[in-house]
Amino acid sequence: MIIKRDFYINGKWVAPVVPRDCEVIDPSTEEPCAVISLGSAADTDAAVAAAKAAFPAWAATEPAVRREVVVKILQQYELRLEELAHAIAIEMGAPIDMARSSQAPCLPWHATNFLTAFDALEWVRPLGPHAPNDRIALEPIGVVGLITPWNWPMNQIALKVIPAILAGCTCVLKPSEESPLNALLFAEFCHDAGVPPGVFNLVNGDGPGVGAVLSSHPDVEMISFTGSTRAGRAISAAAAQTLKRVTLELGGKGANLVFADADDKAVERGVRHMMNNSGQSCNAPSRMLVERPIYDRAVAIAAQVADSIKVGSAHEPGKHIGPVVNKRQWEQIQGYIQKGIDEGARLVAGGPGLPEEFNRGFYVKPTVFADVVPGMTIEKEEIFGPVLSIIPFDTEEEAVRIANDTPYGLTNYVQSSDGARRNRLSRQLRAGMVEMNGQSRGAGSPFGGVKASGRAREGGHWGLEEFLEAKAISGWDSELA
Repeated sequence: MIIKRDFYINGKWVAPVVPRDCEVIDPSTEEPCAVISLGSAADTDAAVAAAKAAFPAWAATEPAVRREVVVKILQQYELRLEELAHAIAIEMGAPIDMARSSQAPCLPWHATNFLTAFDALEWVRPLGPHAPNDRIALEPIGVVGLITPWNWPMNQIALKVIPAILAGCTCVLKPSEESPLNALLFAEFCHDAGVPPGVFNLVNGDGPGVGAVLSSHPDVEMISFTGSTRAGRAISAAAAQTLKRVTLELGGKGANLVFADADDKAVERGVRHMMNNSGQSCNAPSRMLVERPIYDRAVAIAAQVADSIKVGSAHEPGKHIGPVVNKRQWEQIQGYIQKGIDEGARLVAGGPGLPEEFNRGFYVKPTVFADVVPGMTIEKEEIFGPVLSIIPFDTEEEAVRIANDTPYGLTNYVQSSDGARRNRLSRQLRAGMVEMNGQSRGAGSPFGGVKASGRAREGGHWGLEEFLEAKAISGWDSELA
């Protein structure tokens, strides 16, 4: 059993003001794997005070100093990668091989991309030739509150803490209480890398106890939140009273448009992408829209692929998918599967209940529904589990209408060999990201959505700018170097 009750505040590990234990449950076994503390308003106030006190000096550091600190954090990661991967596997159920190859390496991937963008930033730049004595200066926004989820925990920590530190902000991180162990390791990375006291602080807690305090705190200039759309609305409302900047990365209901001229692997690719991380990704392609001439074949392929995907413990090596994060999530997904059956969708793979080989653990069968009709619950709502809905369409216009008919707008997908069609659809689909023919977005591309998916832009140049203010200056002495 791992015992990690302390918080990281002002460069030290400190006990909570009022002890409040919380067990972390291993979703593979349903057994406790760790004990942490949940923080209070007093703990949060202490962390914010430390960040506020540290801000003037950190904001005034040379960019090269901040850059070197991030490089040293990455060095700590390299020394403790295996430890980090194991923490992610036991706390949120990512299979250990996936934790090693995909979950933990989010930190160096994003940090390296941020460093590339950071090196190209002009901190003070001319407005334009029409105004030779005007300058635009980029300055850190101040103390930032960072609230991260459990599904890709290190990914979101990297997308928030690294750009905040590089920008010259000081921060308070509240990781999900479902997956706190990786965040506590990251705090150790920061400490051992020599991050100055108060620049990075961590308080474990739940939404009401820590998240709400950060969101409404008068000394916090910005909240960056990743999580549910429901929680995003509550955070926005709380933050409005202090007029702080709010960036939200929320849910999704991605549409994957598969045309008759798509390549032979398009359907399989879409199913595997959907089931990755046990369907617990906001950008999952959970609605597969298939052109009518290939619909029956696509359904058969999707069912075959889903049936071939193994489910297993996060502690075991292999390419299987693991459990979902907790009992509440498992029960919610089961409810959606039953709703799909009750509303008349055709179940072609998976279904309700635990996989046959399990009698405990929060495992979900990779599930595929065909003949899903727009408006069905499983077509409208984000399930956040390994459940795919397949919908037929006859025309390009119909596909776009179905794809856009959702409150969400995070990632949509297009599978077609027609380049003109791909280009056309990429502009018509209402989403922050469009990925086509299985090609991932490039390094430094911004991650974020529109509508109920929030409007954050995390990663690369855009991700740094979220933590910076633009100051307009006139009367600059341009004769000085």
